[in-house]
Amino acid sequence: MAPHHVVVLVLGNVLALDLGIPLQVFGSWPDGPYTLTVCAEQPGLVLVHGSPAIFVEHGLDSLKSADTVIVPGQAEPGPPSAEVCDALASAAARGARMVSICSGAFALAAAGLLDGRRATTHWWHAAALAKQYPRITVEPKVLYVDEGDVLTSAGVAAGLDLCLHLIRRDFGARIANQRARMLVAAPHRTGGQAQYIDLPVRPVDGLTELYEWALSNLHEAITVDQLAQQAGLSRRTLIRRFNTETGQPPMRWLLDARLSHARELLESTDLTVTAVARRCGLGTPANFRTLFKAHVGVPPSTYRDSFSG
Repeated sequence: MAPHHVVVLVLGNVLALDLGIPLQVFGSWPDGPYTLTVCAEQPGLVLVHGSPAIFVEHGLDSLKSADTVIVPGQAEPGPPSAEVCDALASAAARGARMVSICSGAFALAAAGLLDGRRATTHWWHAAALAKQYPRITVEPKVLYVDEGDVLTSAGVAAGLDLCLHLIRRDFGARIANQRARMLVAAPHRTGGQAQYIDLPVRPVDGLTELYEWALSNLHEAITVDQLAQQAGLSRRTLIRRFNTETGQPPMRWLLDARLSHARELLESTDLTVTAVARRCGLGTPANFRTLFKAHVGVPPSTYRDSFSG
């Protein structure tokens, strides 16, 4: 199978971190499943916000062979040229997956690719995006939005969450987790969408031991009161800490942990659905299938066929 071709389109005054994330995630991966090309409207020097200019070898023709197009953000996003909009629209019409990081959403919007869709961007730019492009449902509070063939992320570090999410979508949880470890990245954070989503967020140091204890006991029927007792906190304090540090209530975090473990077991073992459900604390096989399909988007058997081996 040919590697998945990722093309990063660099626009003027690009944000250095927004650009660096996809280059590091997809481009510095020896024998990885992706190839990466960086392109610009015109080959040559492109200004980087707060940094020296970079030399970009390739032009817009690179988009014609892209499987995924990623547009990093700009410090002051403005409407791109008609040539850039046409190239983006043509890539999308050909079937390329279109992705933006931070204010890169403005470029996708200008090309008409976000009309009638949910999208996000850096919270600082969210109001402007909604005002300039009223046909977009802007969601300023989420880390990223997955609309299938078009994905958008919030500012800077959320781009890393989205890139790891793309790997998880393409090649499953095991490969995405391996890549995250190689990048010394935190576990993938919830984006707010329903397909092949997050690993549970690791709480900060104050709850690290509780996190490890919970992951070691997923086969048990863990309650909020047990979590609070294990952490030496009151029930109310535990719930508040989880919401503050992970953005989720304890039981939702625990469900995500169970489903994440189930995905890895489906990918890496021949355990039956019954055995996977039991090891992950997800109840009967019927209950497991219902939960898995509701949160992952496909039945366990389909997921295993897609990502095992």
